[in-house]
Amino acid sequence: MKTTDFKPTSTWPLRLVLIVPFVLQIFGAVALVGYLSYRNGQHAVQDLAEELMTQKANVVNKHLEGYLTIPQFLNRINAEVIRRGLLDVSDRPAMIQYFWSQMQAYDLTYLGIGLTTEGGVGIARYDGQTITIDDWTGEATDNMFTYATDGEGNPTELLDQWTWNNSLESWYNEPIAAGKPIWANIIMTQFPTGPYVAASASRPVYDSEGELLGMLAADIHLLKLSNFLQEFYVQDAGAVFIVERDGMLIANSGLATPFVEEGDRLERLAAIASPDPMIRTVAQALTAQFPDLNTITATTTFTIQNGGDRYFVNAQPWQDEYGLDWLVIVAIPEATFMAEIERNTQITILLCLIALGVATGIGLLTSHWIAHPISRLNVASQAIAGGNFDQSLPPSPIQELQGLSQSFNTMADQLETSFTALKQNREDLEKQVEERTAKLQATLVELQQSQSQVIQSEKMSSLGQLVAGVAHEINNPVNFIHGNLVHIQQYTEDLLAFVELLTEQYPEPTPALEAAAEELDLEFLQEDLPKMLTSMRLGTDRIRQIVLSLRNFSRTDEAEFKAVQLHDGIDSTLMILQHRLKAKPERPAIQVEKNYGSLPLVPCYAGQLNQVFMNILSNAIDALDEKGAGLSYQEIEADPHWIMITTMLTEADPQGKQWVKVAIADNGIGIPPEIQVRIFDPFFTTKPIGKGTGMGMSISYQVITEKHGGTLTCDSSPNKGTTFVLTLPFIKDKS
Repeated sequence: MKTTDFKPTSTWPLRLVLIVPFVLQIFGAVALVGYLSYRNGQHAVQDLAEELMTQKANVVNKHLEGYLTIPQFLNRINAEVIRRGLLDVSDRPAMIQYFWSQMQAYDLTYLGIGLTTEGGVGIARYDGQTITIDDWTGEATDNMFTYATDGEGNPTELLDQWTWNNSLESWYNEPIAAGKPIWANIIMTQFPTGPYVAASASRPVYDSEGELLGMLAADIHLLKLSNFLQEFYVQDAGAVFIVERDGMLIANSGLATPFVEEGDRLERLAAIASPDPMIRTVAQALTAQFPDLNTITATTTFTIQNGGDRYFVNAQPWQDEYGLDWLVIVAIPEATFMAEIERNTQITILLCLIALGVATGIGLLTSHWIAHPISRLNVASQAIAGGNFDQSLPPSPIQELQGLSQSFNTMADQLETSFTALKQNREDLEKQVEERTAKLQATLVELQQSQSQVIQSEKMSSLGQLVAGVAHEINNPVNFIHGNLVHIQQYTEDLLAFVELLTEQYPEPTPALEAAAEELDLEFLQEDLPKMLTSMRLGTDRIRQIVLSLRNFSRTDEAEFKAVQLHDGIDSTLMILQHRLKAKPERPAIQVEKNYGSLPLVPCYAGQLNQVFMNILSNAIDALDEKGAGLSYQEIEADPHWIMITTMLTEADPQGKQWVKVAIADNGIGIPPEIQVRIFDPFFTTKPIGKGTGMGMSISYQVITEKHGGTLTCDSSPNKGTTFVLTLPFIKDKS
């Protein structure tokens, strides 16, 4: 055979081929490691910053909950004490002593009551230490008296006398307008002891007869929130502040106050106008991203640039049941974390460069060890190709190159061995192909069976559509008959009344009328005809209920994912199964107990969920019938068969997620443990041929877990009963 010489367009020395790619790989690895180190540092910083912001926001939220719960809590207790008559609002000394004792136990700035008689009493601690008493009457002017107190809460000297009007105060008139406990508008007042910025918890108070007595008020000093934020937060690490939904500041961690003094008046500040540059910048960025702060219904994180520095920002809503709706905003500079990351990155790059130099030197030495023996082997090979077989290679310190010289002598034997092994492999491959073909045929048979099951499922779906159509067609004539029965009953009552009137007007009828009355049996007709019409109305009502249940169960117009009331689907399914639940000659009726909780509209595939309810309830009835097989009517009556349906909505978890739970329990024969682990497997069934395909529970499991992202579990004990529990995720729309 003639060979053709192949000459490459260019050749490269082996030493260069070994060194250049090695150096390029090391250099690329160093660059990639440095880049990934920096990027990972950035991602780690962002994750750490988000975690830190969330922790700080949670601490602030916990403090707000603890600090702001006390005023409403005390108001509720005091209102109940007054309502029960344990504290008389007309006994002013007793009221003062009662409020004074509470002021000793709780961190409040004011606690008192304004009465509908325009009078009232209160205990104040505006400077955080000195407690004073306010006692006022219903007089028009100079009706407020402020007293100092001794260590027992008794009034001593008169400090001031001034004019007060309950109806002009927001803490008094706003709860009256709302008709419930609320937080009144924030109070801004300049006292000799300093600025007073307070939130007032107000609650109407009634006597035992439900008559309004007045308004309870408990104030807290909002500047204490700023003090807490200043102590809790590190000033050089960003800022934290609290705003209302209109952007007005409540408290902040900076040294600047959330208000300005204009003469003897205090004016609140918007966050975007804060003298603190960090708070102002964050607020402006937040307002730019969310022009309406009411749209922030969940924790929101974003980044901003301030003077070349990058900041992480976390905005978290905080609300309570009495009307407070605030935002807690935390900002942390990226530089707090990045300095150490950048130093570590520089050290990493330096170490990588050192490793690059060392690796390059080792590569040069290694290339010499490899290239020199190969070069000599190349010379010997060319000599053998030229017919000079008297060649020998000196020993090589590299084991692979030493073995390479020996491989030339045994090459022919190895080739023969390779061809033999190849033939054997071909035979083995043919055998494997035959085995795989047999397996594929078996798989094809299984697929055909599965196809039959799917076709059956489609038939059931078509049947559901047919049921919905038939129900619709029945509904029209039944509604027509039902609607006309009302008029027929009215006409009949009118005719019978007319006959009765004729009888009264003509007490002595003619012989012909008497004969006709006897032939018609007029008295029986007057008594039985209204009963007959009532029975007809009951019958049409029953048909309409059945038609409504069929339409609700099939839900052919609700194939899409939408919010429905699950109780309607369960009730419709029970209506369809009523013929199986009612009493029979061989057994009493199956008792159905419905423990329905308060469920909202649940987003779901309603038709598919109805099919799940149908499958579970049908299996429960089958289990009860199987349990009652062989038992007498009296034995079953002594131990009644029952099905219990329980629904509930779980409490929200920290992420705001809730679950709708539906539990369907029966006291049937139960399911053995070895069968429980397989009840959701496709085509698995314990029913005889013709009684079930084994697809019902499998499809139900797929509908709940795959279509709705929920769970379906089974808990059963032999001879005690079975409980199926399905859960569906529910996230409340906060918008």
